[in-house]
Amino acid sequence: MKTTGNTIFISGGSAGIGFAIAKKLSDGNNIIINGRNQERLQRALAELHNAIAIQGDLSLESDRIRIANELKNNHPEVNIIINNAGFAYSYRLDQTTNVHEKALQEINTNYIAIIHFTELMLPHLLQKETAAIVNISSIAAYRSHPLIPTYSASKAALHGYTTALRASYTEHPNLHVFEVFPPLVNTDFSNEIGGKDGIPPSEVADELYLGLEKNQVEIPVGMTKKVTQVIHEAMAKLS
Repeated sequence: MKTTGNTIFISGGSAGIGFAIAKKLSDGNNIIINGRNQERLQRALAELHNAIAIQGDLSLESDRIRIANELKNNHPEVNIIINNAGFAYSYRLDQTTNVHEKALQEINTNYIAIIHFTELMLPHLLQKETAAIVNISSIAAYRSHPLIPTYSASKAALHGYTTALRASYTEHPNLHVFEVFPPLVNTDFSNEIGGKDGIPPSEVADELYLGLEKNQVEIPVGMTKKVTQVIHEAMAKLS
């Protein structure tokens, strides 16, 4: 997959992992960042080049449709979408009520919204000479944690969807489907679960860049590499 000459849409691109990815890919590419907060988007743009912003909340169906239409109509050169925006609650199942309400919000943002936005953009991407969908997953897709139980479940669902999406479009060699698996990352997003002890967001961005360059469709980061190695070795023994 080429790493320059692209126009890349990054959801959740004003902070954390999304912003680090925007910085890493801004050399040689045109970047469109998305986020809910206009002021935060403007602060991010001040530190980027070759970048513009589209404000909106992709967890809302109306915003997903509006943003997809804006990309297709006003930025038809878009050929990569990076589904990075996410949401998480930190709590314990044995100490919390109304778990289903928290799970509903996480599943909507981390899974349903990504499926719908991807569905809206797919016909456009399939027309491109080279295109990619990048889903930012998590080590939690493989290994749940008692402090983020339903977030972990939402990422496991995203992993299953991404794998099936990739398999469904094998006859379209112009479309690449990537999945990135960060471990704990030091961002505001992960502050409640000890994010200060995590890796820097730039490490995730660096690994994504290398993965795109090598056309490595599953991209483990940090300690996730050990987890995926164990899984792949176990699967190899079963096959």
